[in-house]
Amino acid sequence: MRVIFIASDSPEVAGCGEESGVVRKVTMPLARRKFLKGSGVLLGTLATGSLLAGLAPSTAWALELKTLSTVEGQTLMAMGRVLFPHQKLPDAVYALLSKDLDAKASGDAGAAKMLKDGIAWLNTSAGGNFAKASAAKREEIVRGMEGTAFFATVRGQCVTSLYDNDMAFAVFGYPGSAWEKGGYITRGFQDLKWLPAPSKEASPAPFMG
Repeated sequence: MRVIFIASDSPEVAGCGEESGVVRKVTMPLARRKFLKGSGVLLGTLATGSLLAGLAPSTAWALELKTLSTVEGQTLMAMGRVLFPHQKLPDAVYALLSKDLDAKASGDAGAAKMLKDGIAWLNTSAGGNFAKASAAKREEIVRGMEGTAFFATVRGQCVTSLYDNDMAFAVFGYPGSAWEKGGYITRGFQDLKWLPAPSKEASPAPFMG
């Protein structure tokens, strides 16, 4: 399970309370800025008053890139928001997309060239800086890249990078794996908060044997 690196002196244990449905503090290990020596660095803060700001050990976060530059990482973050827009997910989550794609670029010269060429195209099409273009312009540019290897690579990586981490779990209310504890029947099977509760006829009590 991947987590974003957050500056803190005492990271706390993370998880979700399966019995109560209460989300405990998310795990965000220490990574001080003085250790960031890669090609690029993505920096940011969690919005004060947000869910994650209340769960994280610190609101400041920093993430190192080994092959991609800071601007290239920011461009990939912006593309990720176009492909999978979630207002509740902070930039810290979208930074994981850049981190994972950077890892691919670091181990594969062909992948690195493909990513760098795609990022350059995004920025050129936006007149210099894709991340600072209007939302409508960004969407237009990304739609124009459908069918390319770059588009497919970034979109495919989004599925794992954006949703398989403690921060996304906390935002969306996912309590984590329960199969090794007997499944979800007695651990939040019907605890969805964003849908109306079904009628008893539509969702009867589970058969417990």
